[in-house]
Amino acid sequence: MTGTTDAEQALTVDDQTPEHSEALRELQNGLSQRDKWISSIYFYDTHGSVLFDRITELPEYYLTRTETAIMQEYGADMARQIGPDALVIEPGSGAGEKIRLLLGALDRPAAYVPIEIAREHLRNSAEALARDFPELEVLPVWADFTRSLEIPDPARKAHRKIVYFPGSTLGNFEPDDAVLLLRNFASMVGEGGAALIGVDLAKKASLIEPAYNDSAGVTAAFNLNMLTHLNRRFGCDFEPENFKHEAFYNPGEGRIEMHLKSRCEQDVQLGGKTIHIGRGESIHTESSYKYSDERFAALAEQGGFRLVKTWKDPKKMFSVRYLERI
Repeated sequence: MTGTTDAEQALTVDDQTPEHSEALRELQNGLSQRDKWISSIYFYDTHGSVLFDRITELPEYYLTRTETAIMQEYGADMARQIGPDALVIEPGSGAGEKIRLLLGALDRPAAYVPIEIAREHLRNSAEALARDFPELEVLPVWADFTRSLEIPDPARKAHRKIVYFPGSTLGNFEPDDAVLLLRNFASMVGEGGAALIGVDLAKKASLIEPAYNDSAGVTAAFNLNMLTHLNRRFGCDFEPENFKHEAFYNPGEGRIEMHLKSRCEQDVQLGGKTIHIGRGESIHTESSYKYSDERFAALAEQGGFRLVKTWKDPKKMFSVRYLERI
């Protein structure tokens, strides 16, 4: 859309969200297990997305400011690796802050495809980017990026496709699921494609845990808001005050775990099914794996990518990795 005005670049959101019945069955299945779980995708209604943006600004949450500093220092080098005329795909685009650093460094990016499950958050961030980058075609997709989806074709032909996946989001997936997600990314970018991925590094639990147990209680509110989201979306009757937020480092698995722990015996109605939750029983809502260099390189290869280059902060808290499709 070279040369268009803000008014001319009217954004159309491509709706590729999953069917309600399919999502409900998955939710019922997770809550019927002995070790109950809910997909972390349900964090991200509009309010949850706002809360997460607040989390990224907290003093305890080192991930965002450290990754941002890496992007600021090495963005030009990343852009050289990617090359000109790239179609940039960002699954789980959120507020679209770090992508500005990448887009500002790239040589003539062909288009930007943000993919987000929170529709209003997607529209707001896409419109803001379209205003700030008037030469850039913005093609927002409303979808769960873990599922199969179609990438829109840009008006201008791209030299290559690249997935930008910052924020250590890959660490939220179990290793086998992370491999499947990387294979999905490899399919998205096609032959000659690449990925730029934020990866939190393995380190002492004392350096990790405060980021998920902030003193202001924002992460707790974010975790509990999931239940309010589920009540609205599926008509269930969770009472958030009957749960408390818990987050801890599991050294055996090399991951942070977030849970909602029940304060009492309770029954929850979910799509005509009764879910019993015992006092002290927990619902696993998120994992966040922390990777060594060797472990991540092996994961990338299983996912169909070759690790080409890594950038880290001086304290080696976080990394950004550039991968090329095998």
